[in-house]
Amino acid sequence: MSLRTSGHGDIHDVTSEVTQIVSRSRVQIGVAHVFAVGSTAAIGVIEFEPGLQNDLPQLLDRLIPPSTSYGHEQAWHDGNGHSHLQATLLGPSLTVPIAAGKPVLGTWQQIIHLECDIHARDRTIVVTVMGE
Repeated sequence: MSLRTSGHGDIHDVTSEVTQIVSRSRVQIGVAHVFAVGSTAAIGVIEFEPGLQNDLPQLLDRLIPPSTSYGHEQAWHDGNGHSHLQATLLGPSLTVPIAAGKPVLGTWQQIIHLECDIHARDRTIVVTVMGE
């Protein structure tokens, strides 16, 4: 799947797209692996509500703030050293179990893509469905 982000901290709920891909696969029991292509993007689960949509990027900025002291900044001077580190901390992928032909998620769990880069990006997310 493809999506366009608006830059640092932009979160997209991709649950419905992943659910559609799982449904089209006809797999009844197995796993769906969701992977963000790119070194400054992350995949995870969160309750997709406005408070947490603000809280998560703010938390990451407190833990790993923009800084010129990162080795990446010293090498490339592109302003996104913290973006790489934040994406690495969260990780680029998520594996979700499938039961009865649907992703197994809690009521308040949505699959999200988080943009950690400082610029808007066209992103690709690869969903691999395995099972029977």
